[in-house]
Amino acid sequence: MNSNAALQAAERDLLENGYAHIAGLLDTKACAQMRDLFDRDELFRKHIVMERHNFGKGEYKYFSYPLHDPVAQMREQFYAQLSPVANEWNARLRKPERFPDRQQQFLEICREHEQTRPTALLLRYRAGDYNCLHEDTYGEIAFPFQMTIFLSERSGYEGGEFVLVEQRPRAQSRPIVLQPEIGDALIIPNRYRPVAGKNGYYRTAFRHGVSEIRSGERYALGLIFHDAR
Repeated sequence: MNSNAALQAAERDLLENGYAHIAGLLDTKACAQMRDLFDRDELFRKHIVMERHNFGKGEYKYFSYPLHDPVAQMREQFYAQLSPVANEWNARLRKPERFPDRQQQFLEICREHEQTRPTALLLRYRAGDYNCLHEDTYGEIAFPFQMTIFLSERSGYEGGEFVLVEQRPRAQSRPIVLQPEIGDALIIPNRYRPVAGKNGYYRTAFRHGVSEIRSGERYALGLIFHDAR
């Protein structure tokens, strides 16, 4: 979010639609540099092959602490910008929890609940790969938003759409299919969002995934703001 206008637009979209699309967050050079990190094993604490866990097909790696500087900076910056929206989110849902202004203050709360492992991750999909619909929850403490930053040119792969499904009470689910360009970012709900109804706000559940890659290769950076057990 490079301007107040972009921040205000993202806040409005999150509160009205449940997700926000930020165009051109990173330039192509920064995206290439981020993709190149995937083979630097010293930066990561864990390598997940999704097929082994029935998560889909593809692979991702969790960064270790201390986080790679650009990843740490984005995580801290966006946490600070999103925490007021997260507090409004909880207020609308009548949840008592409020989030502190700074990322490090929030991570102290995670540590008090034995959540100490970083959850920022780098994902790689190749032809035939996909990611099943899921939520990214890693313990009792969770920030209500997370981000995906798209690191590959759309011309470099086919398929691989980003899929959101909103499960509404006593109604059919709402599918949302997005195709961001390289350098774009999506801010999405971690689990649920408040929706205005006749008698105040009610909760809808969100899950997200990636459709099958038909050809090529697709990279993405995931920023999750809480730590894991």
